Formats: sequence, C-alpha cells, structure tokens
Amino acid sequence: MAERSQFSTRLGFLLIAAGCAIGLGNVWRFPYITGQYGGAIFVIIYLAFLLGVGVPLLTVELAIGRASRKSIAKAFDILEAPGTKWHLNKFWLIPGSYILMSFYGLITGWMLYYTVKFMTGSFAPGLTKEVAGQHFTDLLANPLTMFVCMTTVIVVSFVILAMGVSRGLEHITKPLMILMFALLIFMAVRSFTLPGFSEGISYYLKPDWSRLQEHGFLEALWAAMGQAFFTLSVGQGSIEIFGSYVNKKHTLLSEGIWIAVLDTVVALLAGFVIFPACFSYGVEPDAGPSLLFVTMNTVFANMAGGSFWGALFFLFMLIAAMSTLIAVFESIIAICMEVFGISRGKSVIINFCIIMLISIPPLLGFNVLDYVHPMGEGSTIMDFQDFLISNNILPLGSLFMVIFVTAKTGMNWKRYTDEVNIGDGPKLSVRLFGYYRFVLAPLIAVLLAIGYYNIFLK
Repeated sequence: MAERSQFSTRLGFLLIAAGCAIGLGNVWRFPYITGQYGGAIFVIIYLAFLLGVGVPLLTVELAIGRASRKSIAKAFDILEAPGTKWHLNKFWLIPGSYILMSFYGLITGWMLYYTVKFMTGSFAPGLTKEVAGQHFTDLLANPLTMFVCMTTVIVVSFVILAMGVSRGLEHITKPLMILMFALLIFMAVRSFTLPGFSEGISYYLKPDWSRLQEHGFLEALWAAMGQAFFTLSVGQGSIEIFGSYVNKKHTLLSEGIWIAVLDTVVALLAGFVIFPACFSYGVEPDAGPSLLFVTMNTVFANMAGGSFWGALFFLFMLIAAMSTLIAVFESIIAICMEVFGISRGKSVIINFCIIMLISIPPLLGFNVLDYVHPMGEGSTIMDFQDFLISNNILPLGSLFMVIFVTAKTGMNWKRYTDEVNIGDGPKLSVRLFGYYRFVLAPLIAVLLAIGYYNIFLK
C-alpha cells in the first residue's frame, strides 16, 4: 500500500485548511450582518458560537480524517464498529462536494472576470450603482464569457492538484494564501486614509444596542450561529481530507482554533475594507453578490486610483474563492482515487470532465434556461443547488459526524478524544461528551429547521 501523502509543514496545512474555510461568506455576508446586528456586540456573540460550535465541528472532521487516513469514501468504513452501517452515509455526503463545485467554479469565474476588468481599466470613472448593476446583469446574460472564465479557474485548479499534495496543493496554494492575507492587510491599512473611515468603522464595530433590538436578540443569535457554522465549510468532508494528510505533532484542538482564527481575521478585516469605502463614497453597503459586483464596483470606479484598488480587491476575492475551489476538488480527487483505485492523474482528468459537465446547468440558468425556477418565481438553478448544500447537506453532514464520534457503534467518544489530543497543544476534555451529544447536536438540528422555516414558511 502506498504511503499516505502528508503536508511538509504545519503552516502549509493551516493555510490550506483555512483556505477551504475562507470563502465568499467571509466577505459578502459577515461584515454586513455584523453592522446590521450591533457591531461589536454581534462579534462577541459570533465568537462565542465559533468557539462552541465551529471549532468542535472542525475537530470532528479533522479527527475522522487523521484517524482513518482516508477520505470520507473510506473513513467511516474504517472507524465504525464491525457490522454497523455508518458508512452508508457517504453516499449522500459525497454528492455534496459535486453539487457545491457545480456552481462554485462559476462564481470564482466571476471574480476572475472582475479582476481582469479592473486591471484593464474597463470601468469608467463616475460609474453609478445602476450602471454597475447593469454590468453584472450583462455578464450573467453572456454564457460564453462566463464559460471561458469558469473554465479557466477550473483548469488552473486541477493542474495544481495534478501535481500532488506536497508539490502541487501545498507548494502553490501556501504562497497564494500568504499573498491573499498580504493584499487584505494592505487594503485594510489603506482604509485609514479614506475620509469615511471613522464613520464606516463606527457603523461596523461600535456597539449599538438599538440595532440589535431592532432586529431582535434571538434573530441575532441565529445569525451568529449560522455564520459560525457555515463559514468553516464543515459537514461534507472538505476539511476531513486535510485531516488525513496532517501529522500527529499537534493536537487537533489547536489546529481547529488556528483555522477558526485565520478565517475570522479575514472576515473582520474585510469589513475594514468595505465599510470605510462605502461611507466615503456615499454608497449603501449590501449583502450577497450585489455587495461585490454592484456596491464595491461602484465604490472603486469613483475612487482615485480605483482601477488599482479594485484590481487588488478582486484579486483577493479570486484567491479566496480559488482556495475553496482547490480544497474541495482535492476531496473529490481523493475520493475517486480510493473508491476506484486509480491514479491521481486519471482522477483529475475524470473529475475535470464531470465538473465541467455539471457546471453547465447553473451557468445557463442565468440566460438560456432563465425560465427554469426550481424553488419558485425568481429562483435560479444555482439557488436550488445552494439550497441543497447550505440548508441540507452541510447541517445534516455535521449532525451525522457529531453523532458518529459520540456513538459507541461509530468512532466512539474515547477514540475521538484520544485522536484529538495527540500531540502538543490544548487538549479536549473528555467531560464534554454531554455537550456534544445533548447541546451541539440539537443546535445543529435547530439550525437546519430554521433554515427550512426561513425559506418555506417565513
């Protein structure tokens, strides 16, 4: 049997695992809801949930990966008690990565498009929000342009992964992540010079009980828990695969904390870039795709040296999206290698063809197939795919994994805590069994129910 690939450095593992967690939600959702729910008050609530929900879930996936040295295709078979059927859950977890990648490459392609547009100075000074919105609408209506951008980022990702874990994934992704942090810090420091810096940061982080009361404390709690849960990309095995590549020199609790810290730093610093810019140029901050492709496009087009700053911002976003793309692709490639016993090269070629094929429907859903509304009027094919991932597979996957590590017939609690506590660093208390079984698992179930309520009943 071939020896399991491993990361050559701890920094490489941390940056790449954090890269899997760091994604679009760090930028187009966290800063907005922080300002919406009371600034620093919300941050404190969020950090509490990050520590109580996010970090434990990270350790669960990492422990399953490191203990089994396999992807989710084989991990449950190895760790479950003999004669049990826990491994059957992989048949709905594995499709989750494919569903996510069927539209995430398309979104990453949008980042590439805007990076190139700003680098070439294609947005005219004085751009209004309405015109910026039309630019984005025109992009969605152009399937050829989106296909070229999407194909470019997918090809680059698979070429990197074809070179292997250490020589490709770690050797190339690690400097990209360092560049991403450098770009973000540079832009955040530059925000201090903007005329709207004080007003923007005050809105962003100044404790404001009135805004919290306006939306309701319970709503803020669910928003914080949801952000802490979804920001770390837990529940489908993307983090688990990196656990299978990490050594046993450090406890998984320490690794989980570091991943959460890096993810949170990006989310917090993104607000330092966005809010001072918006308040400096009188543009109302928004959430979701419109924040990036309409609001920030408008801001940079009206800023002195806007092409330069816009190019830096979207380059940062491109790297953040690419890091997630590469991470989940690695999980898919490893799954196919283990299930079918094929080489990395063959797995790369096969999965490239599959991803390109299944990426066509969401791409066409904005133009040729815009009459298809899977979830009601106004919804797109991508909305349905996002619903399957965000409101089903991720929370159900996390719930399953928590039950799996606490069940006697699964990995069982002792084996899980022993694995987490191997190495140097903080240890996970074995007394937390009750918390995992009777608090953490029900919290995830409640989050799942609220997601359904907000979509279908609210």
